[in-house]
Amino acid sequence: MRKKIVAGNWKMNTLPAEGVELAKGVAAGRGGVCECVDFIVCPPFTHLSTVAEALKGSGIALGAQNCAAEEKGAYTGEVSAAMIAALGCKYVILGHSERRQYYGETSETLNKKMAQAYANGLTPIYCVGENLDEREAGKHFDVVKAQIEEVVYNLTAEQFKNLVIAYEPVWAIGTGKTATAEQAQEIHAYIRKVLSAKFGAAADECAILYGGSCKPSNAAEIFAKADVDGGLIGGAALKAEDFLAIGKGFEK
Repeated sequence: MRKKIVAGNWKMNTLPAEGVELAKGVAAGRGGVCECVDFIVCPPFTHLSTVAEALKGSGIALGAQNCAAEEKGAYTGEVSAAMIAALGCKYVILGHSERRQYYGETSETLNKKMAQAYANGLTPIYCVGENLDEREAGKHFDVVKAQIEEVVYNLTAEQFKNLVIAYEPVWAIGTGKTATAEQAQEIHAYIRKVLSAKFGAAADECAILYGGSCKPSNAAEIFAKADVDGGLIGGAALKAEDFLAIGKGFEK
């Protein structure tokens, strides 16, 4: 059985005190959702330590939204994988579409970040996905395949066992367009096929999350698809009740 995962990417939202309150709200309601669901919250760097404290004993895992490509040194403004691991993080989001789009992250950079994550005992949540032009040109399969081959194919079999993939339909975020549950399943099944070409049967154990506009109203329909193992949640992760309600999508 693959893991069922609901991960919250808070992005650049909440001040430290607000983040603690949000984390406490998620922790307080965790017992109302099936234990079969793994919850992860990924706050900004500034409140990882205080959110870690708020989550103690809740069974909810902590993740960071990024890490540096280098181990340590003269890299002003960067935060290393060792630093976030020391604060209690178990996961780190890498290759998010916003990092690729706004900060020019390339496969070369992401290979280094993946290496740092594994060296520090972190599980990467590696993001893939195509933009609107690529989707409309029918290149979505090619784009996603390249993002996997250029980074994930460089992992050892042992590292691959400790990886989560998140598919983001970048074309459906903030464009007014929406991806259907069928479109989500189609690309998730394709991702698993690309993974199996390199890692064989182990691809069946890899959790693949849907990173589109997942919310309480559509979570059950999306999570019911065979190759969708959960969600990487943006806006809906900023309200504890919505975030928890998405987790309940596995129960329907």
